[in-house]
Amino acid sequence: MDASLHPGTIARLRIPSRALEGCVYAYLWRDLAGEVAGPSAPALTEAQCQSWFPATPLCGLSWTLSGRVRELGLGGEPGDWLPAGVLGGPRSGPRRFQSTPDGRAFMVAIRPEALQAMTGLDIGALKDRMVPLSVIDDPAWRALDAAMREAGDEATARRTLEAFLLPRWRTVRAAVLADDPPPRGYAGWMQRLALRAIAAGHGRSVRQAERRIKQWSGQSLRALRLVSRAEAAFHEVRRRDEDDDAVIWSALAQDHGYADQAHLCRETRRLSGFSPEELRRRVAEEEAFWAYRVWV
Repeated sequence: MDASLHPGTIARLRIPSRALEGCVYAYLWRDLAGEVAGPSAPALTEAQCQSWFPATPLCGLSWTLSGRVRELGLGGEPGDWLPAGVLGGPRSGPRRFQSTPDGRAFMVAIRPEALQAMTGLDIGALKDRMVPLSVIDDPAWRALDAAMREAGDEATARRTLEAFLLPRWRTVRAAVLADDPPPRGYAGWMQRLALRAIAAGHGRSVRQAERRIKQWSGQSLRALRLVSRAEAAFHEVRRRDEDDDAVIWSALAQDHGYADQAHLCRETRRLSGFSPEELRRRVAEEEAFWAYRVWV
């Protein structure tokens, strides 16, 4: 199957408004047929309709506005078609999805502690799961789900979501953020989360702080550190590729705190499903790795 880049698809990442900093990390828009012009345009192959995502400490809200999406096993085994609106928890490993060629989806990467504060959900119970949005037992959230399914485009979906989230985020923001929102990137967010956990309540032992981190994020501090380190290494590779600089994997491993190159390879495979070099090639050459290309 041809998995190469396709000229007609759209993949975008947008940063939320300042009022939602600390709550929403990013919006992603995926339109498989957005710019295909006329019958002469090449048809999308099955491989080009797929999407690969790495492990992430963030939660996700996703609405399929047209077409259908199903999860695939990492080996390509088909799963059931997903509901139009789904909620995903933090992921400890990679995930693979298949869309129909008319697929259009609006996705939201949201910080787990913010989602928990606004919904009361147990983030740990959502780890490595995707569930219908009806798991949030609140009529207002069900109304949002219905409104988002009717959104005809990216701009309408974003306006609808932000109008819903803003008043709810304002009521919990002070409890979730002790100071300014964390800088972009997993490392800054992880550090702020750890500081908040240390300062919270009367119990300030390391064990109690780690329990709070797991309660808010659904993952241990060690797991957050691993994915934070991997993200920093990934961005370094992307920068070097853009500047046409060579990547020396042993040096990259040392610079980012891995024991050696083999350690870097093991962690990259665990979080993405691929070796560092294979991941690098696929991100550059394959349509299904669009999320890696737009991630900042």
